[in-house]
Formats: sequence, structure tokens, C-alpha cells
Amino acid sequence: MFTKINKSAKRGRPPGRTAAGEATQRKLHETAIGLIGERGYEATTLRDVATRAGVSPGLLYRYFPSKRSVVLALYDEVSDGFAKEAAGMPAGKWRDRFLYALEMSLRALGPHRVTLRALVPVMVGDVDEGVFAQSTAFSRRRVQAVFRSAVVEASDAPAQKLAEALGRLLYLMHLGVILWWLLDKSPGQRATQGLLSLLKRMLPSVTLALRLPLVRGAVQSADMLFGEALLDGLEPEF
Repeated sequence: MFTKINKSAKRGRPPGRTAAGEATQRKLHETAIGLIGERGYEATTLRDVATRAGVSPGLLYRYFPSKRSVVLALYDEVSDGFAKEAAGMPAGKWRDRFLYALEMSLRALGPHRVTLRALVPVMVGDVDEGVFAQSTAFSRRRVQAVFRSAVVEASDAPAQKLAEALGRLLYLMHLGVILWWLLDKSPGQRATQGLLSLLKRMLPSVTLALRLPLVRGAVQSADMLFGEALLDGLEPEF
């Protein structure tokens, strides 16, 4: 999953990776995200990562010139894996497809939960590396495309404009569920499972409500506010 970003200097990847280089890169990345999970983003330095990995700082900087490049690599790996798995989304109603994508997202993020919890302040509040930052748009667009597809290509998809708006709002809802999951202190994240069960019970009512012109208008208005507040307008994705 790392090879895709070798061509992008912004994501900290030297070109021309060999098999040995790929193995070194993965080892360094796993070490870096492990330390971030242990110590938090601000308390982790690249020198610490190099020491833990048993390499020179110079070698580490060849692969990851900054902590930002470590975070972007994590976003790239997780969003790429999620998008590939989502290509097999079953046909069906939009609510079922949304829940399928949501549960798949939680599974994809599961192995990185400790690190992502440590990154919550960055993901939520950092203008350069957060979920809605320009530098992370490549990852955001991949994930948004999945939730768009869940609605637009559903067997009961509403009209195109409404489907597009609903897909974006479901993407935003999924981010809220992820934040809940990351902060969930219940045993085995039992409260998250309860939230998913609640959504399953509520979504059929949402489908019925979308037949009402007032509700359809509210969805499209909320979508416009989402774009204005968090995306600098509705950014092109496809």
C-alpha cells in the first residue's frame, strides 16, 4: 500500500523503492506509529523513532522527513485498503450499504485504534494534518467516494442531487461514529456496538422521511453547510 505514494514528495516518499527499501520503510512506519500510540503525537520525535528502530536519523529522514509524512502515510494506507475492500460492497438499499461501509471502516481502522486515539487532537484540530485539511484530501476523497457510491448506486437511490448530498452527510456521520469509537471506554467498545444497533433501527425511518419535501430540502441545506464549514465549498471529488 505504500508504493502508491512514492511519486508524491509531499507525502515523504523517496522514488525508486526496492524490495529491501519497502521492507525498511514499513518497519520504520510501524515503529513510528507505535511510538505515537504510546507517547502521543507531540511527545514523539523522529530521533526517538530512529533510536527505537535501530537506524540512523539520516536513514529515517530519507523515508519520513517529518512526523507529518508519517501521519499522511497512515491515512494513505488505511484509506487505500478501505476503498479496495469497499469495491465489493453488495447491492441493496442505501441504508444497508451505508451500514456495510461504516462497519467495514471500523474494521479497517481497528488495528490502528491506539495510534488513532493518540492522533485525535491532530485529526480534529490541526489545520494542516486534520481530517479536513487540504493535505489529507487524497484520503478524504477515497473514503467519501465509498459513501457516495453506497447511496448513488443503491437499488433505492433517491434523485441524483439528493443522493449526492445524502452520501456526503453519511460520510460526515461515519466520522462522528469513528470519533465515538475512538473515545469509547466501555468494555470491548460495547457502547459503539449499541450505537450501530441504534442506527440500524433508525435508518428505515430516515428512508421514509426522505419522501417529504421538507426533509429533502433540509438534507440538501445541511450538505451545503457541511461544504461551507469544513470543505471550503463542496470540493470536486470524482
